[in-house]
Amino acid sequence: MLRCPVQKQGCVLSMLLKGRIILMMMLGAVAGFAASAGGYLLKEGNRYTDFSSNRLSEDQISLLGEVFESLRDEYVDELDGSTLIEKAIGGMLEGLDSHSRFLSADDYEGIRISATGQYAGVGLDISLEDGQVRVVAPLDGTPAQRAGILSGDIVISVNDVPVDIENTEATVNRMRGQSGTPVTLELKRKGLDETLHFALTRADIQVKTVRAEHLGGGYGYIRLMGFSDSTGKELEEAFSVLGDGNELSGIILDLRNNPGGVLDAAVEVADAFLEQGLIVRVGGRMKDASFEKYATPGDTFSGIDVAVLVNNGSASASEIVAAALRDHDRAHLVGEQTYGKGSVQTVIPLLNGEALKLTTSHYFTPSGDSINGTGIKPDFIVAAQHPKRQYRGMDSDIELSDDSQLQEALRIIGFNHSESINMH
Repeated sequence: MLRCPVQKQGCVLSMLLKGRIILMMMLGAVAGFAASAGGYLLKEGNRYTDFSSNRLSEDQISLLGEVFESLRDEYVDELDGSTLIEKAIGGMLEGLDSHSRFLSADDYEGIRISATGQYAGVGLDISLEDGQVRVVAPLDGTPAQRAGILSGDIVISVNDVPVDIENTEATVNRMRGQSGTPVTLELKRKGLDETLHFALTRADIQVKTVRAEHLGGGYGYIRLMGFSDSTGKELEEAFSVLGDGNELSGIILDLRNNPGGVLDAAVEVADAFLEQGLIVRVGGRMKDASFEKYATPGDTFSGIDVAVLVNNGSASASEIVAAALRDHDRAHLVGEQTYGKGSVQTVIPLLNGEALKLTTSHYFTPSGDSINGTGIKPDFIVAAQHPKRQYRGMDSDIELSDDSQLQEALRIIGFNHSESINMH
């Protein structure tokens, strides 16, 4: 489907394989299925260093050895070798950029989940808001939904361990585990004095990154929460549902607070709206870190007006989609300036289940611009009246009419509220 000069990278990459993953994501996303981010690519196999053929001299290698031994033997507090090695790796990466870093086995697993959308847990999408871990929504058909956990519930503890807002990843990890094993959650619900306790059994979860809703009058709403290996297929399914018995005139593509994900997923999403043309150009020092991605014939949303919602939480893969659709005059961008992450990270598996996430490329929009550090300015700037109150679909805890950015996007594509059949 996709024209990809570098066949080694493939067009849909899976972290279930020993291979590269191109990931485009903003650091700091917190969700029930992932708490990591960064645009990435998984490298074939493990990389071993051959000191005889690299650029390190024997004196440099000896210096590293001397420092290691001095720290291990003479530092005031006892240090084990593995700790020193980890700190040495961290020191090499520190200061390069904000996205390159050493990944522990747990961090690496978090990226795998982000890319594939598959994990074993309870099925909660959570976020950190006002110093509390709040349930955005229980995922459909999961233990959390079946137990009656609701959007807006506050997570107090997991397995009797209180939530630490300074380390929300630990809370997420406690919710995960082997399928079929028990886990307990304590939650606070608005309007109730007593906390609620839920005894759940973990299950295999497939995270959906696409939510769609028909608004009536020939208009649809599609929200993308991330970009995983399954996003392109989910978008096609969403179109089929929205178009079933309906003649679509306009679509809202909501990319607000979407931190990004797998690059090829972003290309597939953009391709669904484009008939032809360059989607993104990626450039790096290594030969396989430079390539271009193009749209292929067959515009899924052909003839349908499109408005894309963005804000400061729209990063990397989201920005690739937004820029491609605007540069090809396919959509209007509505909302606020995007985050501005224009780099690509390669995730390289290491020994013992750990990995290295290293910035290897920068990407450029079809018009040739780099948005790194600047972001994308929308065609229609609309400041959110209540930044944390955004419509999220039918299970949203706010009314569609209360979302000022969404209302403006609907106006731009000609939505007539009087014809709506699904307004809350």
